[in-house]
Amino acid sequence: MQASRLGELLVRNNIITKEQLAKALEEQKSGEGQQRLGSILIKQGLISDPDLTTFLSKQYGVPSINLSEFEAETAVVKIIPADVAQKYQIVPVNRAGSTLIIAMADPSNIFAIDDIKFMTGYNVEVVVASESAIKAAIDKYYDQSASLADVMSDLDMDDLEVVDTDDEVDVSSLERATEDAPVVKLVNLILTDAIKRKASDIHIEPYERTFRVRYRIDGVLYEVMKPPLKLKNAITSRIKIMAELDIAERRLPQDGRIKIKLGGGQDMDYRVSVLPTLFGEKVVLRLLDKSNLQLDMTKLGYEPDALHHFQEAIHKPFGMVLVTGPTGSGKTVSLYSALGELNKTTENISTAEDPVEFNFAGINQVQMHEDIGLNFAAALRSFLRQDPDIIMIGEIRDFETAEIGIKAALTGHLVLSTLHTNDAPATINRLLNMGVEPFLVASAVNLITAQRLARRVCSECKQPEDIPIQALIDAGVPPEEAPSYVCYKGTGCAKCNNTGYKGRVGFYQVMPMLEEIRELILNGANTAEIKRESMRLGIKTMRQSGLTKLKEGVTSFEEVLRVTVADD
Repeated sequence: MQASRLGELLVRNNIITKEQLAKALEEQKSGEGQQRLGSILIKQGLISDPDLTTFLSKQYGVPSINLSEFEAETAVVKIIPADVAQKYQIVPVNRAGSTLIIAMADPSNIFAIDDIKFMTGYNVEVVVASESAIKAAIDKYYDQSASLADVMSDLDMDDLEVVDTDDEVDVSSLERATEDAPVVKLVNLILTDAIKRKASDIHIEPYERTFRVRYRIDGVLYEVMKPPLKLKNAITSRIKIMAELDIAERRLPQDGRIKIKLGGGQDMDYRVSVLPTLFGEKVVLRLLDKSNLQLDMTKLGYEPDALHHFQEAIHKPFGMVLVTGPTGSGKTVSLYSALGELNKTTENISTAEDPVEFNFAGINQVQMHEDIGLNFAAALRSFLRQDPDIIMIGEIRDFETAEIGIKAALTGHLVLSTLHTNDAPATINRLLNMGVEPFLVASAVNLITAQRLARRVCSECKQPEDIPIQALIDAGVPPEEAPSYVCYKGTGCAKCNNTGYKGRVGFYQVMPMLEEIRELILNGANTAEIKRESMRLGIKTMRQSGLTKLKEGVTSFEEVLRVTVADD
């Protein structure tokens, strides 16, 4: 279906407005790849996947199908080749005599239907399914990547050249090893399997007697395979070649990027970090999937009051908003969400990032290069000569960056940045320890938010969990509320890889710079005093935020204890 045709039908049926359609079409036009209008509308929360499928079913008078509950026969799947299924985003589901039934997200694509009729010789009947279900079915039925066992069986360990682990590197021998088909297959398997498992990071680690691959899924590392130890140099070098790094250099850390194209016009970026260790080079790849980037603040897990304070702070014309937490706590997503809300043609937005994880139309993003002197402070000084409205600094690491950022916040600019601290009150002392004057911190900072990511309980296998009332009270639940808590835990199923968890949710401590807190900063109060005052003023700690998610059945008691610390 033409995007405009689908949009017109949705507007005509009062499912979306003309303004919402215009915004979605603009995003489709400016975005990378071939994003379908339906996907954009779903991502923007204007229509749900099932509702869109039901609408198309009624509009075109064709049945709908839930592919997750349907198992197609192998003989039927083989009628349509994988490349054709990918090209038209279709899945064959059944065959009755000379009729082939196919599932499509777009039942009006007569070119695809005619092509399949001509190619297969069958009459074609169409059923409609959601786009995400079709993609999942294509991955399921047309899995091009072999299993680890298949790849390992192809490896002829006698013929494969493996370079020794001494300092003298035979580059030509190493290059030949990396071009060996099974090694290429194995690396491709590692990269694509991580996407299917929704991993955020891949760790490839050599030890004295073992070589292992781990994925970080929903914030927790899982071991997924142990390739033969003698392949470690070939696998590492294959990844370094893909990331355009120097395979002869094995004594210094290196950083690079791999970009691969997936089916349906989707791109996947991997940020590659290579670190020399005692027994070889450890490689960590971070998956940067823009299609899964959640920029809707209302879906990140903020409580209503916290979200109100955060949005109020980022819409002020000047001042500083700080997001704090450890690596991997979702700080970048929070900042990108704020920038996405502020990104208008009337605003000049510049960001200094190390590295730039995702690129956005309308925002001037600058990649840091410390080796040539382009650091956060240098970029920030340059931004101030570029007539800025909004500035985002990837991280405040030193006094110079902090000082320039705070002065910018005091002279009519909105400054967003991150810091590595344990909670929001500790951020004040971190800035003071860097050398920033207390009156500057009190005047410039509008709001500080600290955050952690916890795993969501799997919705398919969640079951009530019996937690002793005293344990809840010890964790911070008010004694009068403890008996009313119903806690849940996942028992493990196919959907969550038997972990009991699927996806993540944020715990947030959002601390606006209220007058009472400003007074404490000016009077030299310590972190504990600021924290006590913020709690007295009704600001939730991260433990309290986690307990709220526990009461709502979003996460488990175990996760709350794992991710947060008890309040003093």
